[in-house]
Amino acid sequence: MQLIESISKRHSPRSFDNKGIEQEKIELLIEAASWAPSAFNNQPWRFYVAEKNKNPEFYNNALNCLVDFNKSWAQTAPVLIITVVKTTYDHNNEANKFALHDLGLAIGNMMNQATVLNLFMHQMAGIKFDKFNKLLNLPQNMEPVSIIALGYLGKIEDLPAEIQKVENEKKRVRKPIEDILNYSPLK
Repeated sequence: MQLIESISKRHSPRSFDNKGIEQEKIELLIEAASWAPSAFNNQPWRFYVAEKNKNPEFYNNALNCLVDFNKSWAQTAPVLIITVVKTTYDHNNEANKFALHDLGLAIGNMMNQATVLNLFMHQMAGIKFDKFNKLLNLPQNMEPVSIIALGYLGKIEDLPAEIQKVENEKKRVRKPIEDILNYSPLK
């Protein structure tokens, strides 16, 4: 048996080509996310798309929500996607403790679709949440989670020297299955 190609070929580069992304591809990624399962079908994810060439002010504001390390390379991506979750259920306004899980499923769908389209995504948690909240003016039941750099693959040589070093040294390694699979409780 073999993994599907969109899983085995997916990776998170830090170098992106500055070529813009076609609108229909961005919308297809969001549609892929929308098909993810969620508790009570609440679909708590929200995506704010900032395109360098189409809405540069919003793009730069989103870029400024990143910590310096991420900002130094993410600026090569033509698109930044801000991910947000609604922390309450629609049907009863109770806390949705599965919102982050559901967002993860949605982004997984998005990443599979991106890989098929020859696009790459790199999720970042190194962000300044206070700036996020100010930028988006979110209601109390909405919470920013991450920023995703999106684009076509670029050249590592176009990155700052310290980021080139990080990229050239990183390895795509996964834990052995026996380290993550359990058939009974641990003792």
